Amino acid sequence: MSPRRRPASPDTSWLPPSETEQLLHEAGLRGDFPAQVRVLADAELFIAAPRAEVDAAPDNVHWPPQQTSKGLLVRQVLTRGMLPPWHPDQVFHAVTLRWVAEFGWRDPRLFLAVNGGTPAQLLLPTTPEHRAGWLRAYSERERGSGDRFTALRHGALHGPLAFGLACGAHLAFANGVPWNDVGSVYMGYTHELDTLRDGWDVTDREGWRKELDALLDGRNSPPEPDFALKVREELRIARGAVPSPDEWRETAAGHAQDLGAHPSSVRHIEELVRRIVRYEARFRAEGLLPPDGRVRRTVAYDYGRAVNLARWGLSARFCAPPEAEQAIVHAGALARSAYGSWQDCSTGYALGRVLRFDGEEYGPYHEQNVAAHRVLTEHEGSPWRNLPWR
Repeated sequence: MSPRRRPASPDTSWLPPSETEQLLHEAGLRGDFPAQVRVLADAELFIAAPRAEVDAAPDNVHWPPQQTSKGLLVRQVLTRGMLPPWHPDQVFHAVTLRWVAEFGWRDPRLFLAVNGGTPAQLLLPTTPEHRAGWLRAYSERERGSGDRFTALRHGALHGPLAFGLACGAHLAFANGVPWNDVGSVYMGYTHELDTLRDGWDVTDREGWRKELDALLDGRNSPPEPDFALKVREELRIARGAVPSPDEWRETAAGHAQDLGAHPSSVRHIEELVRRIVRYEARFRAEGLLPPDGRVRRTVAYDYGRAVNLARWGLSARFCAPPEAEQAIVHAGALARSAYGSWQDCSTGYALGRVLRFDGEEYGPYHEQNVAAHRVLTEHEGSPWRNLPWR
């Protein structure tokens, strides 16, 4: 039994919101249903649900059939680009084609409806044979698809909101979500609640706002890295040349001592300078910094996370779109005042992140920084190449 679809929309002006919907639409026009399944295997899929229902039973995905105008029984899923506008009482489960294939499909009359009623729509039979094909496609999907640069064509592309979102693009890239989406989901409602609870100890709006304000104020990350970097910059200005690592380390330690720091804190500053020197050397070797480049501030790490925390709070329904957008715009303005270019902001973010979590292992935190920096500085569709810093 072949998949069913309605005739393609005659409206040639329809612009697919993202590559996923474009590929589905083009494959549908060709009648290439295996290609559509391959696209779905690599796509983000979402199931709508009442927020109250999910809050009452977060682990229970209730997915009732619906009847179409032509009398077909379907279960509906949406791709990210076809999600409806944000609503406080409607949320979305993030699922995969494998999860969909393994769901209970006892009624042979049921179809899977993808993006129903749109030019990217697709109706798939749900027989055991068809679902086995979905599982094969999922097992053969493109690996590492979370590390792709993605954007929504109807998302913010210009102006202060787009600029702020671009300041959070490192983390959006690492999470495999569009950099410019301020909408119904980030990675899924329950995922956001779990992330905020487990990673930030945030379980309500008040806690979310407290953490967001700390990020926007640059108070979430430890102050020592920017203290040390400021000492180096002051020495450079005073002497007309970048100080040697030894001179920088001794001066930073001396300043800390003069401010009454405990001897253990002074030793920490000395070791911190050594770590920064080593990380900057690695950044130069991997192209994050030019041969004579250096990092001047790490506060970009707080600002970049503020952008994403605003998006998480929106997805978790801890705020409405205007508040999230205001915070994102504010984070962008703060980053612009602290740095001179996208590259400077990126390396500030990268250094802040590895000093906090990498421990000079040059592991996933560092590798993600490098991958994001390269894509965002080189991809022709990157906001860093299309939005002027000043």
